[in-house]
Amino acid sequence: MVTELRFGDQNNLSKLLESSKWVTWVHKSFQQFRARDRKKMSLDATENPISGLWRPTQLSKLYYGPQCVQKYLLSCLPQDISKAFIITGSSLAQRTSLITQVEQLLGAKHAGTFSSIKQHALIAQLDEATDIISNDTSIDTLVSIGGGSPIDSAKVISYRNHEKHGSYLYHIAIPTTLSAAECTMGAAYTMNKGQKTFIIHPELAPKAILYDATFAQATPDRLWLGTGLRALDHAMELMYHPTATEVPCKQMCLQAASDLLVYLPKYKENPKDVDVVTRLQLAAFASLGFLGLNMKPLGLRAVLIEMADSHALGYALGSPYGIPHGETSCLTLGHVVKLKARTDPAAAQNIARILPCIGQLRTGDNKVDGETVGDVILNFVKSLGLYKKLGEYGVEEDQVDIITKSATGGKGKGNLEYESVEALVKGLY
Repeated sequence: MVTELRFGDQNNLSKLLESSKWVTWVHKSFQQFRARDRKKMSLDATENPISGLWRPTQLSKLYYGPQCVQKYLLSCLPQDISKAFIITGSSLAQRTSLITQVEQLLGAKHAGTFSSIKQHALIAQLDEATDIISNDTSIDTLVSIGGGSPIDSAKVISYRNHEKHGSYLYHIAIPTTLSAAECTMGAAYTMNKGQKTFIIHPELAPKAILYDATFAQATPDRLWLGTGLRALDHAMELMYHPTATEVPCKQMCLQAASDLLVYLPKYKENPKDVDVVTRLQLAAFASLGFLGLNMKPLGLRAVLIEMADSHALGYALGSPYGIPHGETSCLTLGHVVKLKARTDPAAAQNIARILPCIGQLRTGDNKVDGETVGDVILNFVKSLGLYKKLGEYGVEEDQVDIITKSATGGKGKGNLEYESVEALVKGLY
């Protein structure tokens, strides 16, 4: 359950709350700050009429293809005198030679490596890494290597560096999964009791991304496939996202959904095909990379529903129960798409647009077509060997109410949204 949302410099303001005489002033100032940044950073995209404003992130370089890390990493550094610190997890550091390769490639520019990032980016590891980096003011660059947790961790560390030293760190991301965390200006991490915490700021988006298929091949097949479903989750839910623009965002999501449905089965057949791996990496970027700065921070629950219901359920199921986010998408996405198609005509209209992209004809009935998309996703999960029931993850049925309340922002029985989501969660068992 989310207990904190930090947007921009909220943490600095929150320190003043300790002094009661400043409470009223701080509250008003923070509301003005949020309104000002909201206006600058987001704009609803409308469909009647078609209108909107797309604002890209600060990403300046995107390399893709086998060996692109070896070829281009050094050219991504912001300065000739840059010092880079690597953020990664223990699996890549201990079970592969990839981290050693990057350390050797950086040579004298390598300032250190932190390889203890765990799944869901736990606060204890972030505290430790932040302290190490804060003690070396020569570090100006973070190189995150891995899935969503190392990438999000690098964003959080950069944010904290700004709080302590007044500057964000240059971030180069080398993803090894399809989770697409490298695509956004937001980061999620987990507090000691399992609560998900969020940070959003334009300066947190990576400046450079390197999609290297040789790095991705170190990822276990099931994890790769599961995060591919996470990318499909991004693509699907951006189709009915309130601030997603028609161009380039939704158009790229349509392409992403098509490519993911084509190339994930090809990957399952032959995980060593580097062209298939690269196409999936680009599909993951297309699934989320064109949302840009069109994110709307409207409150604590907003970050959860920012990507709509499947992501909300994913956060409710993920860190509290130790389920990887890729697998939460396998659990929830198809069911959520069907629910949206039945209950939200505007969402159904956009979901139905997926059908021609996956080789199926539209009937003209958006509700029917939207539910068909949901069925396609459910069958797709099974075809990849990713189908599991919620109980198989050790989550007992007495948790349904807790999960539903978390996913719906604390709503309870008698509320229509709660009842719909509760029925969906029960169906996962």
